[in-house]
Amino acid sequence: MKQYDAIIIGGGACGLMCAVQAGFLGKQTLVLEKNEKVGAKILISGGGRCNYTNLYASADNFISENPHFCKSAFSQWTVADTLSFFETYGIEGQEKTLGQLFPTTNKAKDIVAVFENLCTDLGQDMLTEAEVKSVKQVFEGFEITFEHQGIQQQIITPKVVMASGGLPIAKMGASDFALRTARSFGLELTETAPALVPLTITGKDAEWYAQLSGNTVFCRVSNEEISFEENILFTHWGLSGPAILQISSYWRPGESIEIDLYPHGDIAEAIITQRNANGKQQFGTFLSAIYSKKLADAMGKFLPIDKNLASLSNSDLETIKQWIHYFKVKPAGDKGYDKAEVMRGGVSTEELSSKTLEAKKLSGMYFGGECVDVTGWLGGYNFQWAWASGYVIAQNL
Repeated sequence: MKQYDAIIIGGGACGLMCAVQAGFLGKQTLVLEKNEKVGAKILISGGGRCNYTNLYASADNFISENPHFCKSAFSQWTVADTLSFFETYGIEGQEKTLGQLFPTTNKAKDIVAVFENLCTDLGQDMLTEAEVKSVKQVFEGFEITFEHQGIQQQIITPKVVMASGGLPIAKMGASDFALRTARSFGLELTETAPALVPLTITGKDAEWYAQLSGNTVFCRVSNEEISFEENILFTHWGLSGPAILQISSYWRPGESIEIDLYPHGDIAEAIITQRNANGKQQFGTFLSAIYSKKLADAMGKFLPIDKNLASLSNSDLETIKQWIHYFKVKPAGDKGYDKAEVMRGGVSTEELSSKTLEAKKLSGMYFGGECVDVTGWLGGYNFQWAWASGYVIAQNL
């Protein structure tokens, strides 16, 4: 079999960037991808449009036991580098909300095509429907056993790149292979969990949330650590939407989150102002001007929506203020890996060089992308980490 400078396990964002950047340096790599096509998760991201980076990405937008770990990679491959790379190969970006960048074509397949074309031009090999079974250390480096078209094969390589992703979206080929491989070599793992994931509500309040399924509202969602201002979405099983997905990465079972349903004002002051103009207006009508009628009506379970504004007492105003600005939610759980955007946790950053992403205890083995304990916010941040980590590894193969 052909000799390679490195075998890259996983043809996702990190693996593809690694192969291309290695090719630029004259290194020969083979990408082993178990799906029928490379870039499966890229193709479904952003509803098939691919939010491929965020203009404001920095280490502050990532969760890790070592929040400084990703700084080296981001200094070596910046957001500007991502923009320049894709522009060079025909991908112009358009900013949506909060720095989220999408191709102007709105087609994720155009992102994947950049890598496929470059790999062809640079002579980098890709083998799809190739499921890696094991990675073993041998005298020459590593022996990789994989199955392709029903035939089990082995290949020896001096260096191996673990870029096989995390646990979310099993139907896209997600697996714990990188984690199992790391563990087999004695590397420590940081506890993993679904992240950027909807949260579920059960018990006596479940029906109240279910009746609001499909309703969205702009909020500030907080816990003791952080807050996000974006839309939330009520669902028949709980809460979703950008703000909920963001806070979910910081949420732990048993904890509560707080929702401010009127984040850019004081609801009591707004009521008093409107009361002075029209005291006979029903409070429910007032709420319907701010929220959907369905949500305003549902608030009647907790608030005096049938009263006229002039009839609201100071006690009523305090109750309204507490409920609107400090709405407490205690999720029962989350929707799991099938609905999660990414995995939190992974190979411990203590096990890796921040400058090269090579395992400290295992010369020639590198970990990049989602399998590492570096988890970004929603909005293109995780792609920026994938591109950066792929680049960094390629420089050190």
